[in-house]
Amino acid sequence: MVAFSNTKGGIVYIGFEDSRIVKGVQLGKETTIQWVNEVKNKTVPAIIPDIQLLEIEGKQVVSMHAMEYPVKPVSFRNKYFKRIANSNHLMSTDEIANEHLKTINSSWDFYPDPNHNKDDISIEKVRLFINTIEQNTQCKVELSELNFLAKLEIVRNARLTFGGYLLFAKDYCTISDLQIGRFKSPTTIIDSISLNTDLFTEVNEIIAFIKKHLMVEYIITGDPQRAERYNYPLEAIREIVINMIVHRDYRDRSASIIKIFDDRIDFFNPGKLYGNLTIKDLLSDNYTSQTRNKLIAKAFKEAGLIERYGSGIKRILTICKAYGVKAPMFEEAAQGFKVTLFKVTDKVTDSVTDKVTDKLTTNQTQIIRLILTNRNITTMELSAKIQISQRKIKANLSKLKSLGLVKRIGPSKGGYWEVIPNAT
Repeated sequence: MVAFSNTKGGIVYIGFEDSRIVKGVQLGKETTIQWVNEVKNKTVPAIIPDIQLLEIEGKQVVSMHAMEYPVKPVSFRNKYFKRIANSNHLMSTDEIANEHLKTINSSWDFYPDPNHNKDDISIEKVRLFINTIEQNTQCKVELSELNFLAKLEIVRNARLTFGGYLLFAKDYCTISDLQIGRFKSPTTIIDSISLNTDLFTEVNEIIAFIKKHLMVEYIITGDPQRAERYNYPLEAIREIVINMIVHRDYRDRSASIIKIFDDRIDFFNPGKLYGNLTIKDLLSDNYTSQTRNKLIAKAFKEAGLIERYGSGIKRILTICKAYGVKAPMFEEAAQGFKVTLFKVTDKVTDSVTDKVTDKLTTNQTQIIRLILTNRNITTMELSAKIQISQRKIKANLSKLKSLGLVKRIGPSKGGYWEVIPNAT
């Protein structure tokens, strides 16, 4: 009964065997009243089931209906259960806390932070936040910084909330740990940073680091400036980053981790999908969005970083489809949530390298890919990106030219490289 009350309600039938054969039940004058009292006295808050006597196949059975309880969670002997499929699941401490917060329409980030106060946040960062809101709304905020935070409940009863500390931390933030690295192999890291700062700054720092490690193709158009096309959709990256910052479970001591590989970017966040949401629900776009961190989400929406609650995944999928990349992969793993974003398929490069696989080294293949994304790339830039000396870059270019795979158009300075796709 408790498990049903902590989910969507349910009915317990008495008078059936496990095989669903009707056995019937013998009732005394006070039997059903005793059952109701038994449930009522051993549950907190008290459940009072609705009992009905039924006749099925000429035998008497009893149904006990437990409605979904409005104030969750309900306990039996100080233990909390919820119904999953056909079994009762003992709830974890985290699940108990989440159910209570959802019931009172609140979230963890709205609660006062016992370890930090208003001196631990940057008023300058608050002012930048207010300026952003003023620009988005075209309305002047007449309140002082702290009074404005109180209006948004970022400061409650003169106390800084967990969300307020995360949003505007002045110095080193102890609970926003994020690791990001560029990997050449699963165990080889060629560049990395660690972030422990406020959430708005983290978004910008993450995107700047990822962008530094992307390849870009310059497209000549009729406009005065060349158009840029990266090998990953930047808008999808931005959407994923904002979603992981807003929806992360900051009560988990694990760090968020981003790994940039040659062919994909992995985004991992502590905390599985919130509110009994499944991957299937997520991809169907047929679900009611529930936010783990309501205060943080509200602040990001006020700053114009979130358009609409619950639309992030749909936007990511739409952006990737329009960009011509493989749909991202979403999965729950290691008590967290992981998104894998794949790069643009380089069909031209593949058509070249597939014909001479046995002749090309990894460095030579990488040089071709870099030239395809930027035909004006210099040997110094190639050296920096591939992490080998300029002398080796020049030797590899000579080999590629001798194979008829690349050629130089124009002088060393002012010219450009060209890949020959029909080479054999």
